Amino acid sequence: MPGKHAKPSADRRLFLKTALSGGAAATLMPLYPALGAAREIATEAPVPEVKSFELDETTIADLQDGMKSGKFTAHSLVEKYLARIDEIDKHGPSINAIIEVNPDALSIADTLDRERKAKGPRGPMHGIPVLIKDNIDTADKMMTTAGSLALVGSKPLQDSYVAQKLRRAGAVILGKTNLSEWANIRSNQSTSGWSGRGGLTKNPHALDRNPCGSSSGTGAGISANLCAVGIGTETDGSIVCPSSSNGLAGIKPTVGLVSRNGIIPISHTQDGAGPMCRTVRDAAILLGALTGVDPGDSATAASAGKFYTDYTQFCDPNGLKGARIGVARKYFGFSDAVDALMQQALDAMKKQGATLIDPADIATLGKFDESELLVFMYELKADLNAYLARLGPNAPVRTLKDIIDFNDRNRQKEMPYFGQDLFLKAEAKGPLTEKAYLDAIDKNHQLARTDGIDATMDKFHLDAIVAPTGGPAWLTDLITGDHFAGGSSNAAAVAGYPNINVTAGSVSGLPVGISFFGRAWSEPTLIRLAFAFEQATKARQAPRFLSTVGAGQ
Repeated sequence: MPGKHAKPSADRRLFLKTALSGGAAATLMPLYPALGAAREIATEAPVPEVKSFELDETTIADLQDGMKSGKFTAHSLVEKYLARIDEIDKHGPSINAIIEVNPDALSIADTLDRERKAKGPRGPMHGIPVLIKDNIDTADKMMTTAGSLALVGSKPLQDSYVAQKLRRAGAVILGKTNLSEWANIRSNQSTSGWSGRGGLTKNPHALDRNPCGSSSGTGAGISANLCAVGIGTETDGSIVCPSSSNGLAGIKPTVGLVSRNGIIPISHTQDGAGPMCRTVRDAAILLGALTGVDPGDSATAASAGKFYTDYTQFCDPNGLKGARIGVARKYFGFSDAVDALMQQALDAMKKQGATLIDPADIATLGKFDESELLVFMYELKADLNAYLARLGPNAPVRTLKDIIDFNDRNRQKEMPYFGQDLFLKAEAKGPLTEKAYLDAIDKNHQLARTDGIDATMDKFHLDAIVAPTGGPAWLTDLITGDHFAGGSSNAAAVAGYPNINVTAGSVSGLPVGISFFGRAWSEPTLIRLAFAFEQATKARQAPRFLSTVGAGQ
């Protein structure tokens, strides 16, 4: 359901070639020593020293080995992460990624420790702390608010399917992350990472830079090592963009691979939840814990026979050998520095044995922008009203109109920087039986699926398509809103097809990702390619919590 980070209007979409401030002047950080990239000497302003952390860059496998040996327990891991959240999220650099911690996390960990001792672990997620976005329902002492003051006090009657699956896998839900309020669908002028309830999340690589959204808190929090792994949501770009901007591996699954039941919605044709982790292998482990057919989400019926509970089997370091990868050149060109970085990434793929078809453009790009927004407006009203109705009689608000009225009454707290123009447009829409909506859905699927990604892959016999996920994180600007440089999330998003971001390198010390996307249910192939690329380049750099970074500002 949630998670649209790209502004849904023609002049705000990620994929437009808008100017990247200082982009042409920026140079590359070294990523692939064999390719001889030159290091930039960037202007940096450090914050007060952030002490090293025992669990920095620790993987799920590392944590499981530690619990097996007795070095760690689930209890001790929860304690360590909670202390780190207090130290650098609430104090110090004050990243502000966590909107609420789970008061029951330690007791849940204790129960899992006893179970491990008595029976052994349930699987790879047993005892692993996880952060989830604050639009994913949990029937516990935490609220689910989408960052809005209108839903403060809202405690769903039951867990979302995602939360159920995490608990069954033995994960510890450590807390909830801040987000772009209402998954960035309230206004066309919003600032990503800001919510009325949670305030502003900062990018841990440079605190004056934006973490992107709408899964801003998950992106910033996992990159900053505030937890082992995290869950984000996406409608168009909200997993892959914050993964790119914060230096993570993020998987936006095929719509229907992971249930949206119990997630505050935007669009049932595009919404989805997925992993955001520091490594592709961790993301593959977490994805396997989330899949399954859920009677509460009819879209998951199509995943029967197509999902896996163990995606790590596809993590092949030689996975690029023999692969045919198309280069979607129409997504390039918004930044010379990003283009140069992408060329290094493409060279690395060729060195690993991939065949590049360049260009392999999607002919229909730009033809479904307006229809995507139209679908959002119809589905937001219908889907959000249906979600609110299921909250029960104690729900603080019951309809989109109630939320609009609440925001008007609480304008100083809820709308100090931007309004609710998109909410108003959605409220004006009629039912999902209207011809305008039905025609827009048909148009989207024809252009993004049949004549888009599928046609391109058929024409060039491709395993996947690649493009820059976006540009380096922009300076956060609460006055004029987001300043997207470029991006490639829209085709896979509108099609409902999978998309994986992997860190490709840095521009002016800021992470930049590359996206691998393809046909429906092609997660195994994309994980194989993304993992092989990650292992060949090892481009992720841990954040340094600088006040600012970069030349040409």
